[in-house]
Amino acid sequence: MATTTQIEPGVVRSLIPARVDRLPWSRFHTRLVMALGVAWVLDGLEITVASSVAGALAQPDTLNMSSTAVGAIATVYLAGEVVGALVFGRLSDRLGRRKLFMVTLGVYLIGSGLTALTLGNGTGWVIYLYATRFIAGTGIGGEYAAINSAIDEMIPARYRGRVDVAVNGTYWAGAILGTLGALLFLHVLAPSLGWRIGFLIGPVLGAVILYVRRNLPESPRWLIMHGKTDQAEREIAAIEAQAAPAAGGPLPPVDGSKAIDIRPAPRTGYLTLTRVLFRDYWPRSVLGATLMISQSFLYNAIFFTYTLVLTKFYHVSAANAPFYLIAFAAGNLAGPLTIGHLFDTIGRKQMIAGPTSCPAHR
Repeated sequence: MATTTQIEPGVVRSLIPARVDRLPWSRFHTRLVMALGVAWVLDGLEITVASSVAGALAQPDTLNMSSTAVGAIATVYLAGEVVGALVFGRLSDRLGRRKLFMVTLGVYLIGSGLTALTLGNGTGWVIYLYATRFIAGTGIGGEYAAINSAIDEMIPARYRGRVDVAVNGTYWAGAILGTLGALLFLHVLAPSLGWRIGFLIGPVLGAVILYVRRNLPESPRWLIMHGKTDQAEREIAAIEAQAAPAAGGPLPPVDGSKAIDIRPAPRTGYLTLTRVLFRDYWPRSVLGATLMISQSFLYNAIFFTYTLVLTKFYHVSAANAPFYLIAFAAGNLAGPLTIGHLFDTIGRKQMIAGPTSCPAHR
């Protein structure tokens, strides 16, 4: 029976958000998290591979890049992430989460694969390398926009905090994979070949995930917001059918008082978003920006050039520098997996202000 009805022109009343929140955890949710969380794995892998091979890229028999030029690789990649989040985030709102799951991952696969095809060490090839890192970054940035939206819209509210922390924390699983891969290829293969093979680890993993994602449903909430109520009803019914076995019987009915009124808005432009961020909810925007910028400046920026510092100032060999990243990454991965549930039980404010300081975000 349909649980979304039009109550006046341009406004619908729906129980679909409540139906999503009352679902038990099921194989559907596990598959959803695995298919989506790979974006953070890929990001951690990409950043760590780039950091691990930094010393190798400065050698005469590879690209013979300066320390400054090597350090700029991470900057270009991050710039691509910002552009990707803005562009693909907009497209995700306009075209749907499911379509962007495939597009953004495909862009990443192309960009990272092209990085491995950097064949020379002249200025032109360095520019080519930067361009491919930028393309890969745009794909990952777009992944963030679609994935975090999907978590907010398709994961039951009582699990949302720990899932968000755990998914974002898988960045460090990718960091471990990238470190181990870089160690293997830099020790077994010649540096001129090993660093290229290292950049192909991500595309291989991404190609597997493309296959997994092909059966993911569209977000019912997104469908409602775009006036596609009939399709939203079909999608939520299919999700409930997959989740029902985990309840051990029929799903409980949803209290009609939990229905919410929704005004579908097929298009939300940048001006509207700017108004919401900087006028309607500016204190929240300042808080979020402060947390992210301070974390990125004090944490990420150091991590990105860690192996470069080891090789230049502590005379660690380029092949052995990745060893120093393993314990660091393992500790960061353990944080969200062991205390992530506290974001749902104790609360977001207490955990952010307490000893964790958002450990899952890289």
